[in-house]
Amino acid sequence: MSITAEVVKAALAQVIDPNTNKDFVSTKSVKNIQVDGDSVALDIELGYPAKSQVSAIRAAVVNALRAVPGVGNVSVNVTSKILSHAVQRGLKVMPNVKNIIAVASGKGGVGKSTTAVNLALALAAEGASVGLLDADIYGPSQPMMLGVSGRPISLDNKSMEPLEGHGIQVSSIGFLIDPDEPMVWRGPMVTQALQQLLEQTNWKELDYLIIDMPPGTGDIQLTLSQKVPVTGAVIVTTPQDIALLDARKGLKMFEKVGIPILGVVENMSTHICSNCGHVEDIFGSGGGQKMCQDFNVEFLGKLPLQLSIREQTDSGMPTVVADPDGAISKTYKEIARKVAIKVADKARDMSAKFPTIVVRND
Repeated sequence: MSITAEVVKAALAQVIDPNTNKDFVSTKSVKNIQVDGDSVALDIELGYPAKSQVSAIRAAVVNALRAVPGVGNVSVNVTSKILSHAVQRGLKVMPNVKNIIAVASGKGGVGKSTTAVNLALALAAEGASVGLLDADIYGPSQPMMLGVSGRPISLDNKSMEPLEGHGIQVSSIGFLIDPDEPMVWRGPMVTQALQQLLEQTNWKELDYLIIDMPPGTGDIQLTLSQKVPVTGAVIVTTPQDIALLDARKGLKMFEKVGIPILGVVENMSTHICSNCGHVEDIFGSGGGQKMCQDFNVEFLGKLPLQLSIREQTDSGMPTVVADPDGAISKTYKEIARKVAIKVADKARDMSAKFPTIVVRND
């Protein structure tokens, strides 16, 4: 049997991407097929970052092709290409930022900021260019969580350079004020400050900008949701009924302003005793999954209430950095890939494709 591009595609149509559960042909991931005698070379282009998955994906594709009669040498190059995706109606994607992901919760104390920073670091570990905006003006925590200090500099007296921590770009009001200084500001001042942090930070070619949203569903959150071009939102909750009550409100808020819900993360899902390893559902169980069923959104994963997560984050070395090969880091990376895949499934942003029309009276 002669080897052709169609034969190669037919073989790859049977290979399922373990992350998307779709075959590589239907997702148009197979690129640049080259056949030379019994040698086959091609690219697999993923729409999401998956550095930790490259070897397994390459092996699956190579094995499928080698099973085709007549195929000898096989060369497979696996890459990721992150594109910009559509945002709320009436807003434009920011320059130098392809996708903005809001990490939100209906109430404080559910581990939203810890989830946001580990999600950002997990996306970066998977090969993406990532930024993190600390939007909690009243309680900025990302400088401490990332172990970053200092004042941002301005090269043009108009914008400021983001600081960097563990390979991601960071902007926070915490870099501009004294750590012990309370922000006694009303809502409009907070909203204006956040827009300045977002728009006047000189972000450098980001695939994803994670926004650690302030807790709640009030005027600040609503205004941000209407003015910031967000690709999608991740809701963080605990299994506790009270937390879920507020998380549901947060989810509905995003739906009202046309921001897609990428999924729900259940934090503090179980408590793991540091002495004996006993697992206990101290905040209840199954609440996050039930909420996802009620609203028809994806359950992204659950994380335990574990001492090490708190210790690592407080020390400026979040779990994904402190223990990159550990079980909890693996969960964060799985959640990050699910989020990135949900983003990749959204409609592409085509605003850059349209020409700017200027009407002049000459």
